[in-house]
Amino acid sequence: MKQDKYIGDPFLDKRIVSYDKWLSKGQISASSKVVPVSESLVAKQWVLPTEQALEILTRANSIAVQNCECRAHYKRCDKPLEVCFLLNKVGDKFVLKGEARCISLNEATSILKIANKNGLIHLALYMPDHEIFALCSCCSCCCHELQIVKLTQRRELIAHSEYVASTDYATCIHCGECVDRCIFDARILNDEKMEYSPEACLGCGLCVTVCPVDATTMILRKTKTG
Repeated sequence: MKQDKYIGDPFLDKRIVSYDKWLSKGQISASSKVVPVSESLVAKQWVLPTEQALEILTRANSIAVQNCECRAHYKRCDKPLEVCFLLNKVGDKFVLKGEARCISLNEATSILKIANKNGLIHLALYMPDHEIFALCSCCSCCCHELQIVKLTQRRELIAHSEYVASTDYATCIHCGECVDRCIFDARILNDEKMEYSPEACLGCGLCVTVCPVDATTMILRKTKTG
């Protein structure tokens, strides 16, 4: 695994330079934040976090959607392209330039469901001194955020969600469905048994939505005190 600060890929290194500049100035605390898929959280058990994808879109004054820049650039998979949301003034600007289209909340909700079906995780993106300006649905093979984290081990660049997955091993049938969905390598199959490392979970919730026996749920992440 490459450990250097830069990767040698201009598409990724350009972003690392920007993130490091903003981090050094204290303008951002992370480049993005994982947002749990809405289907992975049970409303009757938990108050949904405001960072959740659907809540972010509901609060936006306007929503635009465009093709994923990363998948269009790398072309390494056949995941849906038109899944990246731009919010408010940023979205309006791209619509005027003809690089995005304005959509309703209902269409945005349908796009989120398509993204979840295809195993994409939701990342809320920030610019220095700004609120969330974009909500992307990302894949590990093309996404610049996820590639940077995996290739440089700089996990601090992505802030985890307020939730973490919890698996009941008495219910789990060790089918491996959740292993295939876990982008952050928190789950592996070892001798046909599923093993899970909660400390590696960033709380995207993709594992929950494919479990055939409902062995995995999302719970609030415990915060350190003192």
